[in-house]
Amino acid sequence: MSDHVYLYDTTLRDGAQTRDVDFSVADKQAIARELDLLGIDFIEGGWPGANPTDDAFFDALPHLQQSQMVAFGMTRRAGHSAANDPGLNAVLNAATPAVCIVGKTWDFHVTDALGLSLDDNLAMIHDSINHAVSLGKTVFFDAEHAFDGLAANPDYAHQCLQAAYKAGARWIVLCDTNGGTLPHDIRRMVSAVARDIPGEYLAIHCHNDTENAVANSLAAVEAGARLIQGTMNGLGERCGNANLTSIIPCLMLKMGYQTSIKPEQLQRLTHVSRLLDDRLNRPSNRHAAFVGESAFAHKGGLHVSAVLKNPKSYEHIDPASIGNRRHILVSDQSGRASVLSRLQDIGLSVDPQDPRINDLVDLVKQREFAGYAYDGAAASFALLARQTLFNLPEFYTLTGFRVIDERRWNAKGALVTLSEATVKVRIQGQEHMAVAEGNGPVNALDAALRQVLLPIYPALSHMQLVDYKVRILNSGEGTKALTRVLIESRDHDGNSWSTIGVSANVIDASYNALQDAIVYLLSR
Repeated sequence: MSDHVYLYDTTLRDGAQTRDVDFSVADKQAIARELDLLGIDFIEGGWPGANPTDDAFFDALPHLQQSQMVAFGMTRRAGHSAANDPGLNAVLNAATPAVCIVGKTWDFHVTDALGLSLDDNLAMIHDSINHAVSLGKTVFFDAEHAFDGLAANPDYAHQCLQAAYKAGARWIVLCDTNGGTLPHDIRRMVSAVARDIPGEYLAIHCHNDTENAVANSLAAVEAGARLIQGTMNGLGERCGNANLTSIIPCLMLKMGYQTSIKPEQLQRLTHVSRLLDDRLNRPSNRHAAFVGESAFAHKGGLHVSAVLKNPKSYEHIDPASIGNRRHILVSDQSGRASVLSRLQDIGLSVDPQDPRINDLVDLVKQREFAGYAYDGAAASFALLARQTLFNLPEFYTLTGFRVIDERRWNAKGALVTLSEATVKVRIQGQEHMAVAEGNGPVNALDAALRQVLLPIYPALSHMQLVDYKVRILNSGEGTKALTRVLIESRDHDGNSWSTIGVSANVIDASYNALQDAIVYLLSR
């Protein structure tokens, strides 16, 4: 059997079911591009026809270089043919090379939840997959509650899996939907299925309700499965899904399996994990395995001395292999390799021995201590690096700004809030002032700046703000808390970039992120 294990990311669908997670279309596009750069084989984009966000995403799919996009849906409904089922057709009409179709495999669900006969369910599975294959789609069959079905009525569960396999499904995905199965049972049941269906067609999908989703996924691979479904950072409903940020390095660095991820792509793993948290305005789990900030942190006496002499004595892998870094908490000696890697990512060619690199490392550490996080704001990091290493040109100088918000009843009796911004700017020795109104203070500031800058820098007419996020960094301070603002901008060619601002004043933080967005475009 092949030692290659394929990776299937469900963050954009299963992750969206996480409490307090709400992806925008821009979030989905940005995350998909990062997963593609990481080298994930398949990216499940969502469920066409299920909600406006997923519909908009499938209407504007990002260009992917390595990954294949997958649309998710369910088998045809009873009483409909596969060709005439509206829900199934919405999935099959998506512009994706592959589809994932979920169906029942637990007899209890078929008879009690759906109120159907067992034969009806088998026909629904076969017809739906056969129709999708006839349209040229690569088909994944998500066998919902597969392990509950295999435990309760193994004969019928096997019939469902065989129906999907014989209809032409490329992958039969065994789903531990309620997350209650333990590794020894996963291994036993997957081994039993593999006696009828080759392991090269078997996949695993685990939830983390017993804190065993990663272990269950790896046990399934040992039993013969050759594709794993999971989410980045273990996002998902209830306790989450199998965490790909742990599964990927376990497969590649611990178990000797091959994946489509190259070693240089694996070094992006920590970056992708933290970028996802930034997109979602969530603090990263400092103690997460492999990618957490404390995953390779060492503190105190003999332990630190041993680490410095022989890192392998206390570190189970080289942290740089997955893009993380070592932290010596009593005297931090980390950071240089990480900064050099970031410079390479943004295309800046620098001599690694350049003494200014140390200045940049120190500056990044100071900024990150103050609340900046550059994993999700590559454009701001690029500006910081260019300013430190190459003396970034000064395109303009803001000498001052003022923002006024007014909340009042308008002539139609509606309660409205208006924002007005005044900016004073110096360009090439000349003083300029502009006043503009906007839909909120950031929009007003942007509009006022453009009044001044557009006649001199017409390229700014192609820039638009597409996403804006605010996060409180020290919630214990209440309304005096430090605020982090992330802005995503895009030009008319579809290029996007993210910038960051941090301040105790949300307007000031917003301006800092907005200014970086403008200067980044001009510097390009």
